[in-house]
Amino acid sequence: MQSASKLTPKGTATRERIVEAAADLILARGVGGTSLDDIRAGTATSKSQLFHYFPGGKSELIGAIAAFQAGRVLEAQRPYLDTLDTWEAWQGWRDAVVAHYGSQPHWGCPIGTLASELTGNDPTRALEVAAHLDHWRGHLRAGLARMRDAGLLRPEADPERLALSTFASLQGGLLLTQTMCSLEPLTAALDGALAALRSWAADPSGPAA
Repeated sequence: MQSASKLTPKGTATRERIVEAAADLILARGVGGTSLDDIRAGTATSKSQLFHYFPGGKSELIGAIAAFQAGRVLEAQRPYLDTLDTWEAWQGWRDAVVAHYGSQPHWGCPIGTLASELTGNDPTRALEVAAHLDHWRGHLRAGLARMRDAGLLRPEADPERLALSTFASLQGGLLLTQTMCSLEPLTAALDGALAALRSWAADPSGPAA
């Protein structure tokens, strides 16, 4: 079997098509509610073709879907996600997150949902999916570290803890958007998280706050 890195351009395009179509199925039905037969029908592929591109079966496909979803989610937050070293960048990031999830056909975070569902039945794959969440949170931590180094945050500010708090607010807001079918929990969570970050500003009484 060919690895993804050794596929021909045509094979790469086919594999990507399968991943994207399967991602929508998984997001709509969940991992447990989507069988390989469902994926074959939804992606118009044969069993042999599916296992050619994913010899590890459904678990390997889920890993590819997680990487695809992570890439799509992170790209939607750029260019702000790559800096996050000014208050304006944080506001732009907040708006980009809301715009992205408001444009999706399904509520909630596809990466967090996958990690949660896999924890009980495929813990190894769940850890792999969770690594995408850690990578996402790392962007927040890096931005906050740059802000502290630039004197925009007080010296005692802890970028790791602030990033974790902000990311927890984001994921909690996304969970409630899923249960309430509304963007309001997400906007409230992000606005509260940014207000908490600004409380650590080096000059909280200044215009940046």
